[in-house]
Formats: sequence, C-alpha cells, structure tokens
Amino acid sequence: MIEIDGICINVIHKNIRNIHLRVRPPGLVTVSAPLRMESGKIREFCTSKLEWIKKHHEKMKALKYEPAKEYTSGEVHFYLGKKYKLEVTEGNTRRKVILVNDTLHIYVHRGEGKKNRKDLLEKWYKARLKELILPHISRLESVMNVKVEKLTIRTMKSRWGTCNYRERKICLNTELAKKPFESIEYVLIHELAHLLERGHQKEFKAVMDKFAPDWRSLRKELKKAKH
Repeated sequence: MIEIDGICINVIHKNIRNIHLRVRPPGLVTVSAPLRMESGKIREFCTSKLEWIKKHHEKMKALKYEPAKEYTSGEVHFYLGKKYKLEVTEGNTRRKVILVNDTLHIYVHRGEGKKNRKDLLEKWYKARLKELILPHISRLESVMNVKVEKLTIRTMKSRWGTCNYRERKICLNTELAKKPFESIEYVLIHELAHLLERGHQKEFKAVMDKFAPDWRSLRKELKKAKH
C-alpha cells in the first residue's frame, strides 16, 4: 500500500510485463505491477498518473454504490426503481419469489445459501423484465420500423444492452429490472436504434432524438448507477 496526495493505492505484484492502474467503486485504487518492479518505480508511475487517478477516484466515489448483498431478510432490493424489503422463508416449500406490497418474499429450501437465493431472485428478475419488455418491443418495432429476431436477457458486467445488427438480435442486462421503467425503455430504444444505425454517429443520435428525446439525461443517470 502506498499513499500519494491523500489517496491510498493498493499495490499488487503479478507475473505481468507492464504496470496497470484501476479504480473501482467506491473509489478503491489498485496498481498491478511486475513481480520485480521496485516500490520507488511504482510510486513514480502513480505520481505521473496522479491527475488521472484523482479524476477517476472522484468519479467512482460519486457512483451510487451499494455494498454486496447477502440475500437475507431485512435487506433492501430494488424493482422497477422502487425499494422493497427482502423476506426469506425457509422450509419444505416450492422455491419461488412473490412480490406483495412493499416486500419481496423469497421461499427457499431449508439450508440454502446465498448463491442459491441470489440465483432464484435473478431468475425472477429476468422473467419479470422479459414479461415487461415484450409488449414494448412489439410497439416499438412498429413505430421505429425495425424487426427483432431474438431477445436475450442475461446478467452483464459492463453493459446495459447489446445489439447484433447482422442477426437482428438484442440482449438486455437483467439488472435493468431494478431500474425505473424510463431507464429500461431508453436502453431498449438504444439497442433498437442500432438496427437502423450501427455506430454512434450523428445519424444514430438523430434516431435517439426522435424516439427518446430525453435519452441524454437518462444515459447520464444510468452511468451513475452501479450494476
């Protein structure tokens, strides 16, 4: 660990050739260096990148960061932008998730751990998102004059959605189920727009301006959010 201008930087030595910097929420700075690189050289490198470190350090601190979930009763989870309390019930019952008023009820077998609870809830999110999205795809296909051949919903680390222009397929991040509907619709329109314009040039932006006039502010909000 080294400290430069009040910022703590975690140092990790690896079997690599080059030195790398990374900043993660909520502002954790890590430098990966070759096994034999001296601490003085590492400090010198980090000092040369101080402005970059400060910029991304502040950016990550500003993110809407949440600690890792344990999937236990009392935790707060989001669905369509609203907060819900998690209630876990263990017993000899069918595994399921039910939303009642302001509570997400998870029913699991006795002794099931964090991973199984997480998988069950993510499966529920995926099903709900697909159920919500399908009617809007049909509507937008008509409005935008596009055709989606296949919709996939899965968990992605760094993207809210993707589009395969050639195969006319779109993929949406399961995490979108936790966001307000206007954010979901923005991502959907964004990916559908790529069926018309493959890049992000002015033609693509014109399509977005036409079908999602508030897309810039919605994009900004999603960028603040952590997956």
